[in-house]
Amino acid sequence: MRALSSHRERHVADRIGWLRAAVLGANDGIVSTASLIIGVAAASTEAAGDTSAIVIAGTAGLVAGAMSMAAGEYVSVSAQADTETAELDRERRELVDDPHGELAELAAIYVARGVDAATAATVAAQLMAKDAIGAHARDELDITLGARARPVQAAFASAASFMVGAALPLLSVFVVPPGVLIWAVGAGSLLFLAMLGAVGAKTGGATVWRGTVRVTFWGAFAMIATAAIGALIGGAV
Repeated sequence: MRALSSHRERHVADRIGWLRAAVLGANDGIVSTASLIIGVAAASTEAAGDTSAIVIAGTAGLVAGAMSMAAGEYVSVSAQADTETAELDRERRELVDDPHGELAELAAIYVARGVDAATAATVAAQLMAKDAIGAHARDELDITLGARARPVQAAFASAASFMVGAALPLLSVFVVPPGVLIWAVGAGSLLFLAMLGAVGAKTGGATVWRGTVRVTFWGAFAMIATAAIGALIGGAV
């Protein structure tokens, strides 16, 4: 018993919500802003020499992207939160109207997972006596009360991380010569993406190299595609 009570495991499930929003925001900030800068620079030889147009485009992309990320994240997570609230409210009503039926329903869930009927009934009764809505939320609805969707937190995490990510390639415009701007922004952004993928994977307890390669590859693909489109449009215009 002592060995069991002293055993501790560290899980990262409570980080999933804000980690997903932060990684998505930073990744989108780096890729979209770097692609925008590279696209504008590739579209015009004059833009490569005069960085004012690139700075304006990058800054506009940073502000618009951050607001878009915040709004989109808030709306989507709010919809999830509303659904969870509705499900929990209905479950609370069912617990009041038919407690015996809800007890049998919870016991049946445990039986389906491999627990014998007698033990399942005992466990269900004990869990409902302590926290009925918590037991049904977790095992029937697959909702963990302590890890429910938080729209405001997700919105702020997305907006802040997007701005941080977007600022990295934008700052490169001020510190590198115009002649090598495209290559410098591209290389720097790929480095930032690799670091982001590694940090995100490490924080989430996933394989570091896999997260690093995945984020870097798709970021490079987006920047190459944007540069090609910018060069084509610049040549046509």
